Amino acid sequence: MSPLPPISRRQALATLGASTLALASVESARGYLANDTINVACIGTGGRCRHLMERVLKIEGVKIVAVCDVQTDRRAAAAELAGGSGVAQELDFRKLLDRADIDAVVIASPDHWHVPMTIAACEAGKDVYVEKPLTHSIEEGAAVIAAEKKSNRIVQVGTQQRSMPHLIEARELVRQGVLGPVRKIHMTWNRNQPRWGKPEINYDQKLVDWGMFLGNAPAQPFDPYRMWNWRWFWDFGGGILTDLMVHWMDTAFWMLDLHAPRSAVTIGHHFKAKDVWETPDTIQTLIDFGDDNIQAHFEGTFVNHQRRAHLMLMGEDASLVCDRGAYFIVPERGKNVEPRERIDGANPLRGLDFYEDVDCANYHLRNWVDCIRTRNRPACTAEDGVRAALPAHLGNIAYREAKVATRS
Repeated sequence: MSPLPPISRRQALATLGASTLALASVESARGYLANDTINVACIGTGGRCRHLMERVLKIEGVKIVAVCDVQTDRRAAAAELAGGSGVAQELDFRKLLDRADIDAVVIASPDHWHVPMTIAACEAGKDVYVEKPLTHSIEEGAAVIAAEKKSNRIVQVGTQQRSMPHLIEARELVRQGVLGPVRKIHMTWNRNQPRWGKPEINYDQKLVDWGMFLGNAPAQPFDPYRMWNWRWFWDFGGGILTDLMVHWMDTAFWMLDLHAPRSAVTIGHHFKAKDVWETPDTIQTLIDFGDDNIQAHFEGTFVNHQRRAHLMLMGEDASLVCDRGAYFIVPERGKNVEPRERIDGANPLRGLDFYEDVDCANYHLRNWVDCIRTRNRPACTAEDGVRAALPAHLGNIAYREAKVATRS
């Protein structure tokens, strides 16, 4: 693989944008009353999008009127889920953006399409829900932030922890200072799943527009395995760091108001996915948030499920341990901190796992719809999404170039 270009301090800081206050309250080109119907189009209707669609369909006053996908069979299945014959189907997402009757879009395409589609939707006057990670590279960040601000659109990035009630409560405790100064952040996302298996796939290429799928990615032969497992190939995704670490990294940014990281160092291995995936199946990253006097560590794997998926903020007085179903305040020895917990998830899992997640997509999508109506700031803006993805990109650069990746 060709080496990645170096990232300058100017590029990284420009990516984050200069103003965080402009989005506190935005004006709409069209107002929505509480009883107005919001017409939504869904772009990239694979498994993740269908998960989102099922929740959108339960929100009062929202209607899915169109779907878009490069695969004919997936378009048809999504249209059926959304209501059947009355739902428009398109191959080219730009045709949906040209329609005046569509108010908002849900984007669940592969990562390399997130920014181009979000910018195009903003320019077309549509509000946007876009899956994480928002960016596929550091360089994309400035343009999508600018598009969000110039258009005054509501852009919600799909890092859903920000909308979960138990984590909103935990954040308030952190901001009250119950942990004391936080010095370390520990994040995990471990699975024991053989996703690297590569079975024989007999898929009719006539059912897909491969060129549209590739978009700005390099030209390459049709490969249905890559099309359905795009997260593990650099042209389309960023592996475990952009797919999974971004969730907890965003939560840490949100809870601690972190500045941009200074540097990252990464080790990764193909213990099982060698010659199948380009991205490693097991990875660890250390991130230096030197401006905040905080170290961060992430570990992720597909060969062991212990310490499954959690965030730990390690303070001098106490630690916050949380997952998608619960949080716990754990005092340090000799500190006058009251232990606290909240458990919203059901069925504690095996080993060192915690609790099953609550329906975070439901909370996050409802926040998005509420903000479409009120024009208030959504839980996770484009600027938030760009910031959360930056450590993952630095971590991947460090892995791919076998060096310490810095923003200066």
